[in-house]
Amino acid sequence: MQLRYNFRLYPSAAHESSLARAFGCARVVFNDGLRARQEAHENGLPYIGDADLSKRVITQAKQTPERAWLGEVSAVLLQQALADLNTAYRNFFASLSGRRKGRKVAVPRFRSRKDNRQTIRFTKNARFTITAGGRLRLPKIGDVPVRWSRSLPAGPSSVTVIKDAAGRYFASFVVQTTTEALPEVLPGPPNEVGIDLGLTHFAVTSDGTKIDNPRILRRAARKLRKAQKALSRTQKGSANRVKAKLKVAKAHAGVTDTRRDWAHKLSTTLIRDNQAIYVEDLAVSGLARTRLAKSVHDAGWSQFVAMLEYKAARYGRTFVKIDRWFPSSKLCSACGTVADFMPLNVRSWVCACGAVHDRDVNAAINILTEGQRIVAAGRKPPR
Repeated sequence: MQLRYNFRLYPSAAHESSLARAFGCARVVFNDGLRARQEAHENGLPYIGDADLSKRVITQAKQTPERAWLGEVSAVLLQQALADLNTAYRNFFASLSGRRKGRKVAVPRFRSRKDNRQTIRFTKNARFTITAGGRLRLPKIGDVPVRWSRSLPAGPSSVTVIKDAAGRYFASFVVQTTTEALPEVLPGPPNEVGIDLGLTHFAVTSDGTKIDNPRILRRAARKLRKAQKALSRTQKGSANRVKAKLKVAKAHAGVTDTRRDWAHKLSTTLIRDNQAIYVEDLAVSGLARTRLAKSVHDAGWSQFVAMLEYKAARYGRTFVKIDRWFPSSKLCSACGTVADFMPLNVRSWVCACGAVHDRDVNAAINILTEGQRIVAAGRKPPR
């Protein structure tokens, strides 16, 4: 399976200048290709193919005085920028025809130099290397220092250089890895777990464990509010406004990094300690349109579930998503009776059979039972 490994870069002033030039060239090629296809569509001309577009906006453009500076950067990153445009168009057409599932994909839009995130990508054809001294050698940019937090399990097939809104630089390597099966958990009831996600408690497991919601955004609200107030008082176009925007971006980046780190640690613990994990497939996009939107986004359920899914695949664990319409909260885990109505403010209830249930623990037990039933039936859960 393919995995991404991200590492922090610390470019010098000369490296930053070269990277800014590379970001700009990739952005111009992307926009030129998008403009060429839009003009062809408006004039009733046929759709411009990938090869013809590459020849027009890269090969021929380099020979003109207006775009001669495209030759100052690696040709590979220009080709990759055009590949991103082609992928965006294919996704748009697939979404338009109904072949692509999920949300509708909008038509590609122009990239701006004011975008918070700038990226370039190098493939093996670019001959990027990792030097003996641990630096990342990028063509026509130089040897950029890398903060190696761990070693790569194999040679990378590509590297994406990213500049985020906080002004930080990262190298994202794509590596082909093999599954690393963890030792099997001893057989018995605790080796499988159902997980009910929520807001009061981030997760409640079928064995009764309740994991508190860290509320990372809420805890950082005071610092964020102070930085945003300082930004609102600055004058547009001033140097102080640029500094204030950077402070706000750094504050938000800290929240994002803390949430990701917390989710990684929890998901790793669950994968290591359980042979099978069952979790409910929540409609996060729908919940994010309610009055609980801020809390839903702060919880980061989708990120956490995605981590569970790929770690389970990598380490040989069973992972199943339960259908979101499964009545886990209203179903009695003792007798199987489904309650007619149960508002959110009901946190504990008594079934007609006499069983007393904690709402979240009961839901986690039902998720575990349904997941085991799906695995026993040998079929995938409904999506």
